[in-house]
Amino acid sequence: MPDLKIAIILGSTRPGRNGEAVAKWVLDKASARTAATYELIDLVDFPLPHLDEAVPPSMGQYAGEHTKAWAEKIAGYDGYVFVTPEYNHSTSGVLKNAIDYLYAEWNNKAAAFVAYGSLGGARAIEHLRGISAELQIADVRQQLSFSLFTDFQNFSTFAPGPQYEAAAIVMFDQLESWATAMRTVRAAA
Repeated sequence: MPDLKIAIILGSTRPGRNGEAVAKWVLDKASARTAATYELIDLVDFPLPHLDEAVPPSMGQYAGEHTKAWAEKIAGYDGYVFVTPEYNHSTSGVLKNAIDYLYAEWNNKAAAFVAYGSLGGARAIEHLRGISAELQIADVRQQLSFSLFTDFQNFSTFAPGPQYEAAAIVMFDQLESWATAMRTVRAAA
């Protein structure tokens, strides 16, 4: 069993969301990997209110039990795959809120992005890249962008084309490589 642990974070809690099928597809592709263990984290299971911590997350002084539980869950991973919809030219509010709750738990780890939307979620990914930089997350180049027009039947049934198989392999390879390298950075910090 590999000791590299990567979380696939499903960044939508919207009823009828398309993200669940996308995240399960990512998990299915990751399950064939041998260099890391992948686990799906659904934000539905972590009902975080709008950021309600009085002290900035960078101080690490969490007061809320929901914050402590979220921090404990996230801290143990070496990397993340953020699965996000694109809402209003950005990521979802619930994912941004969940990210904003923590600081040190994200630092010096690696991330990859999988998005879906009318333009493949590209703008959501671009926003997440900027957020990641502030949190000292090393994000990998390869991303997966699924279009509601071509990768979903009737805008709701996920049916990605075969070209995504090779792209997913590249994304996982990059993520596992960077997650391993970032362990060295964390050890030195």
